Amino acid sequence: MKKWIVLAMAALMCFGAAACSSGAAANQVFSKDDLAGKTIGVQTGTTGDIVNADEYEKEHGSKIMRYNKGMDAVQALKQGKVDAVIIDAEPAKAYIESAKGLKILDDKFDPEDYAFCIKKGDTQLQADINGALAELKADGTLQAIIDNHIGENAGKNPYTSPAGADRSKGKLTMATNATFPPYESTEGSKIVGIDPDIAQAICDKLGYELEITDMEFDSIIPAVDSGKADFGAAGMTVTEERLQNVDFSDTYATSRQVIIVREK
Repeated sequence: MKKWIVLAMAALMCFGAAACSSGAAANQVFSKDDLAGKTIGVQTGTTGDIVNADEYEKEHGSKIMRYNKGMDAVQALKQGKVDAVIIDAEPAKAYIESAKGLKILDDKFDPEDYAFCIKKGDTQLQADINGALAELKADGTLQAIIDNHIGENAGKNPYTSPAGADRSKGKLTMATNATFPPYESTEGSKIVGIDPDIAQAICDKLGYELEITDMEFDSIIPAVDSGKADFGAAGMTVTEERLQNVDFSDTYATSRQVIIVREK
């Protein structure tokens, strides 16, 4: 009899929890205002970390849990280790597709500009990249690359280098963090996405071979600054803090941070 009482009490304790087995309590975040005092998951070094989450940590008593990969923060949300995740909009959509039971709130943060980071003072490479970007915008290639990764025509028109593309100027190395779909992710041993495609199109315009090096997000700017990489791209937002260490190309895309929470 006592055994059944214990089992019944355990069942009652689980009642009302979104996922008792994983320790995830019912969602308590329904808007930005609810983030105060909550535990927020972010990817280390991203705008969600250094701008938005930092504000909640300093001004609203929130606790910030930092992860090397955005998907790790999302898994922590599913497991109940954090109450919400702040991350860029398009990766957020990709993450919740592979992690059921989550949703994106309607609340959004301010728009952000994505650009390539370049070693501070390298005005020649900055000008070259900006010139190539201007051509890619003008001839529709840039938008076609984005459309091939986002929207109803995704995957229907992949970018390919022109036949006999010039590679006479040598190699440009791009530092990235390939955990940020659709901007960059891995397919087998290959790094794919919007940023690799745009970088390849730029190299095709400029006469370079493209090499991509995968690393942690917060290692990209140091790699560019030290010369280990020529430029960096990882859905990277132009911020005043980053401008102290690197220069940026012209904008090639815009985004916003969003909030991911459990559905229940």
